[in-house]
Amino acid sequence: MAASASTTERATALQLQGEVCAGQGEGAGFVQLPWVRREFAAKLGFEPYPGTFNLRMAGADWDAARERIAHEPGIPITPEPGFCPARCFRVVLDGRVTGAAVLPEVPGYPGDKLEIVSAVPVRRTLGVADGDRIAVHLVC
Repeated sequence: MAASASTTERATALQLQGEVCAGQGEGAGFVQLPWVRREFAAKLGFEPYPGTFNLRMAGADWDAARERIAHEPGIPITPEPGFCPARCFRVVLDGRVTGAAVLPEVPGYPGDKLEIVSAVPVRRTLGVADGDRIAVHLVC
């Protein structure tokens, strides 16, 4: 499936597909940290649901999207000491759920992982399970 890009003066929208997958269970603790909640509320405009929604990304479309994202500033998340910085990009999942992709700036972070935060429980809201494929509209 080809990634399409529609460009405005400020943003490029990437149309991708991802496969729902289980995370490592660390997202819930992370998004509940007070400084993380403050950063997300101030910079993304919402308080995150406790947990992240994980997608496995693959193929030429994802490779091209990663290359594009690597050159974009995104929405920076400034960490407290002892934590890593991250960049976020706004997303719409299956045309129904808004949120942000969080890209931690840590060595060894899996290149096929896209971790999403949202104000709602994404799995329950979309009615999806591991292995389901969903559309990802990512703005960078």
